[in-house]
Amino acid sequence: MKINFKFRNHFLMLFLSVFLSACLTNVEEPIDNEEVDVCETVTYALSVKPIIDNSCTQCHSSNGGQFPNLDSYNALSSNASSVLLEVESRRMPIGSSLTTAEIAIIKCWVEKGALNN
Repeated sequence: MKINFKFRNHFLMLFLSVFLSACLTNVEEPIDNEEVDVCETVTYALSVKPIIDNSCTQCHSSNGGQFPNLDSYNALSSNASSVLLEVESRRMPIGSSLTTAEIAIIKCWVEKGALNN
């Protein structure tokens, strides 16, 4: 009887220690439900124009000579959907590629109406 009692106590202690240690190691980090929408902060002047100036106007400007001319807001906004199509397909810019984040910025801007903001 004493052996069964000792065995049961040791088994119970072992089970509790494994159970409690498993609980401690499976603690999950709290989930951050606040996802920032990139589209909320996209503006022409601060977000889109720098990307176009750095990646497109070397060729698509009055100096570069390629159509369409993208060195002004009016020119870019009137060609916004075709610019989006070209950068999403990664056909443009030739010789390099925009990052996924840059493409997402242009996409947000176009989908929000290509505003001059």
